Amino acid sequence: MYSDKENVNILTALLAAHGIKHAVVCPGSRNAPIVHNLNECPGISCIPVTDERSAGFVALGVAQATGMPVVVCVTSGSALLNLAPAVAEACYQHLPLVVVSADRPAAWIDQLDGQTLPQPDALGRFVRKAVNLPEPHDDTDRWHCNRLVNDALALAVLRQPCPVHINVPITEPLFGFSAARLPAERCFKTITPDPTTCRCTTLEKAFDKAERPMVVIGQMPAGTIGSRLVGQLSRRAVVITEPLGSDYGAMPADEVLYAMADDSRLYPDIIVYAGDTVVSKRMRSFLRRSNAPTFVVSPAPCLTPAPTTHLVATVDCGCREGVAAMLNQLANGSGNSPARQEYLSRWSSALATADANRTDYSPPFSQMATVKYFEQQLEDYASGFNVHYANSSAIRLANIYAGHYVWCNRGVNGIEGSLSAAAGFSVASEQTVFCIIGDLSFFYDQNALWNTSLRGNLRIILLNNHCGGIFHILRGLEDSPARDSMVSASHNADARGICTQNDIGYMRAADMAEMQLGIVTLMTRQSARPMLLEVFTDADEDGRAIREYYSRLKEAMNARP
Repeated sequence: MYSDKENVNILTALLAAHGIKHAVVCPGSRNAPIVHNLNECPGISCIPVTDERSAGFVALGVAQATGMPVVVCVTSGSALLNLAPAVAEACYQHLPLVVVSADRPAAWIDQLDGQTLPQPDALGRFVRKAVNLPEPHDDTDRWHCNRLVNDALALAVLRQPCPVHINVPITEPLFGFSAARLPAERCFKTITPDPTTCRCTTLEKAFDKAERPMVVIGQMPAGTIGSRLVGQLSRRAVVITEPLGSDYGAMPADEVLYAMADDSRLYPDIIVYAGDTVVSKRMRSFLRRSNAPTFVVSPAPCLTPAPTTHLVATVDCGCREGVAAMLNQLANGSGNSPARQEYLSRWSSALATADANRTDYSPPFSQMATVKYFEQQLEDYASGFNVHYANSSAIRLANIYAGHYVWCNRGVNGIEGSLSAAAGFSVASEQTVFCIIGDLSFFYDQNALWNTSLRGNLRIILLNNHCGGIFHILRGLEDSPARDSMVSASHNADARGICTQNDIGYMRAADMAEMQLGIVTLMTRQSARPMLLEVFTDADEDGRAIREYYSRLKEAMNARP
């Protein structure tokens, strides 16, 4: 029988699944459920050692002798700190010690409770990964616990081995051993393709066998994935990409999901996910609901994302060129069954309808109309250019209209620094750099223009609706009296004074004609200093334009045969 603590059982099941054979265990009450499970688990040999300082080095010696990851398990409090010398030594010897520490619930840390101290990250830089397991209360907690353990155990042996730390808070009562068996846990794998051919047989076989394959390309460095490769992949799979991921440009997948997310025929049966984040929240939700086994193709698996909650394996491609090479192998594989062709056709038809709506819809004067007109004019722009979009509404409009690669700070999606990043890019580039930015992001980062290095190749379109406009399209928020003044931060500021004090050429627009003239001027006028066009719109009208766009889209989708 095993412990009745879910996080302890998930941990034990995954230790066994990852091939752990030896565990050095130290005495204690808080870690007793873990020690009990390790002792009960077939295939794991337990070595009892009372002194934690010695225990760490005993585990190190076992790792030296076997070349395998070894668990060292301690109770809460200072017991963990006694492992520090052995963990530091293991770090510099590149040995995969797996430190498992029991802990008190977080609520009781620093509350004068016995044997408590802040244990997460207590081993600092001497471990490659430190995770703190939740005590599960629902399926999301269970998935999170599974992912954290998988992450730590995979990173312990990745490329050059290194210690990792798994901290396990356990609530009293501690000594219930009623579970008849360990849970069946999904074990993530790290797959390394052939270094000369970039072939990954496991992935290629699964991809060829699939009837509804989908490839998702998240944010990636410019030039990694070109439009030609996207086109090749599209003949064998549904490819979802955004302007942050390739130079293919905007693809109306978000719009398709808005209109057809409940259509089970759109769901994939395998997902190959390359790159980092996608902007579309609908897409992230759709991928998670699909329950499709997912392979993450990554050049840096030290961070192992499981964006769909159904990760099977991370394919360690070693570098960004390796990601492109891996996708190229999938594009040139075999296996296009009638069922697969039907799936591709269904998505192709839906995307074509959404694309026609995008082309045909003429938004009234708004931020949406501004971005659409800018992107249309950019199609005829003769010189080289790079386009930076700020976060929030701006990048979402880029996802509708941009026909090129887009730069955006989507690592953590903050509004700060977007103008500074574009300014820095312009200093290091001879090409024109366009920055499309909302008012809150602009005023937050206005000191980006307080920079004597800036030149005339920086051109800015400031979308000013006197608030955080995205909050005007979030359903339900309109009922809050705090929306305008506190949530969306309404204001009456403009950029004229900022531009004057920083020697920035300033233009303003308050209607469609002025906006269009301003964009043409911004693109054609020669200047030794940066130029800015401030487009003033109404937040409610901006919201209505977006809602009408999606409303017409749903009508078009419903009218299809």
